Order: sequence, then structure tokens, then C-alpha cells
Amino acid sequence: MPDSPSALRVSLRAARANLGPGLALQAFAGALVAAYFLHDPTRAALDALAGFRERVGLPFALVSTACFGGLLPALMLRLMPAPPQGRHDSRQVAALTLFWAYKGWEVSFFYGLLALFVGEGRDFATIATKTFIDQCVYSPFFTVPCAWFFYSWVENRFALAPVLTEFRRPGWFGRLVPLQVAGWGVWVPAVAIIFQLPTSLQLPLQNLVCCFYTLLVAFLTRPTGAGQPAPDHIP
Repeated sequence: MPDSPSALRVSLRAARANLGPGLALQAFAGALVAAYFLHDPTRAALDALAGFRERVGLPFALVSTACFGGLLPALMLRLMPAPPQGRHDSRQVAALTLFWAYKGWEVSFFYGLLALFVGEGRDFATIATKTFIDQCVYSPFFTVPCAWFFYSWVENRFALAPVLTEFRRPGWFGRLVPLQVAGWGVWVPAVAIIFQLPTSLQLPLQNLVCCFYTLLVAFLTRPTGAGQPAPDHIP
């Protein structure tokens, strides 16, 4: 495990960097869910989206998540001022897009399992159970390690050796703690809001939150001068 005080400081710094985007996205997600239940035109539009998703099936999850999680953020980040070494080339953008297409299947499948075994109710116990499984089991033991590994591989321009070297270092898993803590500050409230919606609409809202979160954090932490590091955050 890493040095606890150091890990705590990094975690708090990452949480502060994500505070603004997190609050904005939680407000956005909450407003959308409230509109679904209180505003008939919004409900009709979202129900039409849910029907379209059910008709299209798995390709909807693949294409939607690839676009909102990978392609759009990557393209937008290429338009933002950044050092040349901070830009993704076409191969990296393609790899991230394919990664998020896979994540579309994975998240859709996971949400379906939660609906099947936990239920689709909107009561406190159901939402709390789903949120706990998502954020305290699925995220720290699968999502964050896998995302770290893949993004590290891409950032190293597909060189596996540096990633494996880092992976073999003692306390590797503990170094993911700052990423997880920063993510909890945004995603615990966000997924609790997402699970308020019918299962067929949970993935589209997750896609929107993921996309805008990536862009907001990237905008707020963009470099402002040569050699000035950006705060820690989760991409």
C-alpha cells in the first residue's frame, strides 16, 4: 500500500479538482430525471429514446457509448489548447473509441444484472443497494483498474512494457486510491440519480454524464502556461 498521508493528500487534491464538474453534472442529471417525472414532453421524448434503444438493441449501447465516452471527448480535447505531447493521435482516438464501445456493452449488461437481481424500484433500499454495488464493488475492483491499465497503454502509445513495469511495482493497486476517491465524489450521487430512471434510460444518461464530465474536467484543468501541471482528476 502507498504511504497513507501522501495518498490522502493526492485523493483530496483530486476531489477538489473534480468538485465543480461534479456538482454541475449532478445538477444536470437531477434536473433531467426530475423533468422525466414532472414534465410530460420530456417524458415523452425520453420514452421515445428508450423505445428506440430497445428496438436497436446492443448496437445502440456500442455506438452511443463509443461516441459519448470516447470519440466526442477525444475530438473536443484535440481542439483545446494543450502541449503537443498531451494530444491524442488518430490511432489513440480510435483505440479509445473502441474501448468505450466495449464499455457500452459492459455497462449495459451490468445495469441489466442489477435490474434483474436487485430490482427496478425507486425506493431507498433498491437505489442504495445498486449504488453500493456499482461504486464499492464494480468500480474499485474492476472499472478503475481496467481503465487505468488501458489508458496507460494508450498514453504510452501502445507500449506495454512501461505499463507492466508500473503494474509490478509494490503497492500498485493502492496508487489507484486517488482516482477512486475523486470518482466517488462525482459518481456516487450521479449513479444514485441515474438509477431513478427506467433501466432502458440509465445507459443514455450515464453516457451524457460521462461525456460532459470528461469535457468539464478537461476544460477546468487545461494547461495555462508552459510547465504548469494540471490538477489530479479522473478522465
